[in-house]
Amino acid sequence: MFFKSKWFQLCLAIALGVVVLLLPRPEGTKFKITGEDAREFVLLIDEYFTPVSDDKTGAKEYIIEAKNPGSKESTAKFLEDKIAEMKMSGIKVDYVDGLSPKAKRFLAVLIVLVFLFVAEPIPLEITAICIGVFLVLMGIIDVKGAWAPYMHPVVVFIMCCLIFAISLEKAGITKRLGYFIIKKAGTSVTKFTFIIAIGLGISSSFMHDAAACAIGIVTMLPLMRAVGIEPHTNTAKFMMLSLPVACSCGGMGTLVGGGRCMVSAAFLKEFTGIEITFFEWIKYCMPAAILTVPVAVLIVYFIFRPDPKFKLPKFEEEIGPWTLMEKKTLIIIGLSFLLWLTKGFHGMHYSVTGMLGVAALILSGVLKWEDIHENLEWGTALFIFGGGISLGLAMGYSGAATYFATLFFPLVQGGGWLLLFAGVGLFGALVTNAMANVAAAALILPIVIPMAILEGVDPTVLALCLGTATSFAMLLVIGCPPNAIAYSYRYFKASDLTKVGVVATPILLGILILVASVWWKILGLV
Repeated sequence: MFFKSKWFQLCLAIALGVVVLLLPRPEGTKFKITGEDAREFVLLIDEYFTPVSDDKTGAKEYIIEAKNPGSKESTAKFLEDKIAEMKMSGIKVDYVDGLSPKAKRFLAVLIVLVFLFVAEPIPLEITAICIGVFLVLMGIIDVKGAWAPYMHPVVVFIMCCLIFAISLEKAGITKRLGYFIIKKAGTSVTKFTFIIAIGLGISSSFMHDAAACAIGIVTMLPLMRAVGIEPHTNTAKFMMLSLPVACSCGGMGTLVGGGRCMVSAAFLKEFTGIEITFFEWIKYCMPAAILTVPVAVLIVYFIFRPDPKFKLPKFEEEIGPWTLMEKKTLIIIGLSFLLWLTKGFHGMHYSVTGMLGVAALILSGVLKWEDIHENLEWGTALFIFGGGISLGLAMGYSGAATYFATLFFPLVQGGGWLLLFAGVGLFGALVTNAMANVAAAALILPIVIPMAILEGVDPTVLALCLGTATSFAMLLVIGCPPNAIAYSYRYFKASDLTKVGVVATPILLGILILVASVWWKILGLV
């Protein structure tokens, strides 16, 4: 069919990008001037602009507003030309409530990429590679800035998690896990999926959601193949989608469950001096994880009801005692997790301690390089994860994130902490689908923390909100690592995940708001 042709879909994606480029660009009326502390420049343009910010914004930056919006003297280009004319080097003009030309080009690239991720006319790995290509071609970011995130420390860390999952499978621990769950679930596919998805979903609070998802999938796959569950059937979709949504929700439970939690806590400390400890994060967020994990799996069940004809095999024989290889694998991975949990003491990044664990697995004979080379999904690990981070950083560099935040947040400003919480949660949950959730938290928090202070709201509330709401990246495969890991096995289409996300996101956000309004109130946070 012509409409399903990859060439038609590629042309349609490009056409959508062109349409965005042709749309009028809102110039805005406010601009931030950075790079001068004497504020001589504002005196030279006082005929056209008036300062609207005070010294609280910082000695070397201030905001000005156009007196005659719409005129050629009220634009960023006029300001830049004036700076060049006066030879005032070092002064920079940034948009506050308008959309810069670079941000508009970014939005054009974003709409093209989102369409390609949903329609899949080409493999997602190739689309993810094109992120860096498009960003450079459109002049949004330089070559180094576009490609560096593809080997970001977070990408290396995720690769470590995937390699750990490979070692668990080779050592036979995933088989032992599957044996244990089948003993509990019997032959029921539904019961088995609920037990493993909810169990690993809660576990993802302590072992990173990507690792938990990878372990679950390599446990599931041999059983699915043994009973003939084919890709793209409802049963396969239910089993393979339950894991990433459960692990994403569970990852919010502790600071090490996902990068977005650590980023939220770090930004709160940097901007306010308030520190959320490991225990405090658990106290506030674990109840939300415990509630949302089973609800997420239940939603997938209702959307893709499994076929009851499939019965899992029974293990008649006993699995036997633990082998030396199993013990070595568990000790090495356990020590790696311990190093991740104690990062605050030794200071080594998770990617460094993770790679030490990988080296130990190879030196101890648990893994060989061929095991990693043949079983690791390099395209997913390097390109989809790295591309998502690159896209997120470019959204910040281009000014597009600031523009959307400026448009959205005034709608909830002045409505109290609950309305602000709901607005930030919704915005974070949507934005994180277009970028890595770490990048989403890093881009939005600098905007919402000052707003919380102005509103008289404890900024801790919004830091916790964003760290948890960005766990609901369930609309696009690129939204978070568990999505990409599950997709890499090709048992479902990207559009299947989107179908789940459209239903699950508002329900899970509602649960999060309920936890905040009841549990956090009991704890005295709100």
